[in-house]
Amino acid sequence: MNHGFVRLVDYLGGDARIVQAARVSYGPGTKTFREDRALIHYLMRNRHTSPFEQVILTFHVKLPLFVARQWIRHRTARVNEISGRYSILPDEFYLPAPDAIRYQSTRNKQGRGEEMVPPELQQRVLEILCQGQASLYADYQALLQENIARELARINLPLSLYTQWYWQIDLHNLFHFLKLRLDPHAQLEIREYARVLANITKTVAPIAYEAFEEYVLYGVNFSRTEMEALRAILRGEENPLTGRARQLFEEKLNPAEQERPHQ
Repeated sequence: MNHGFVRLVDYLGGDARIVQAARVSYGPGTKTFREDRALIHYLMRNRHTSPFEQVILTFHVKLPLFVARQWIRHRTARVNEISGRYSILPDEFYLPAPDAIRYQSTRNKQGRGEEMVPPELQQRVLEILCQGQASLYADYQALLQENIARELARINLPLSLYTQWYWQIDLHNLFHFLKLRLDPHAQLEIREYARVLANITKTVAPIAYEAFEEYVLYGVNFSRTEMEALRAILRGEENPLTGRARQLFEEKLNPAEQERPHQ
């Protein structure tokens, strides 16, 4: 991601904090690792979320503005972001890798498709992005040199500019973020950040992350109608679903390949 990064600044608690919160009447060391693991899996499987809220992680993240605008929609965290009213923003912009440049998807209105773009068009796209970034940043510098207020000088800067923030979130809501942002339908760039967050989270609370993968990240929920269809199939009957409902049901049974965070 060019200039971006994710780093863990601090954290409070881990797997032990989760089981202590769930067993408030027990002291530390009274249960075995196997029992603790079974309890965490039970909590995740049955959606008992409050013990996971006892674990808090604080990240320092540098990311392009367009990724930040998607990220900030998760309103369950505490955020402190660099301000262009106080600071002069550096000349740092995101450029996609050539093979990440794709045509608009014909099936997904908000994403890119699978069809590769010819190399000459990839290069043209990168040239357009570079030229626009350089021109807009030169305008920004020109306004600053005229002593125009920083809060005004910044307003034409593009979404590819990098910002930074401190992002603090509890483990339950972090798992919700990861469920959405590790999904293959999420935008490629935010998935890159989600993978790093996932690997850090796995280090802080490995048993909880294991349970999250088992029951949430790679789990599937069926509607009442889909359950009826599933029962029919198990009885050897024809799938009663048709059209779009059937397509969505079959996608749950045969999901798109989901990239796992690095081991």
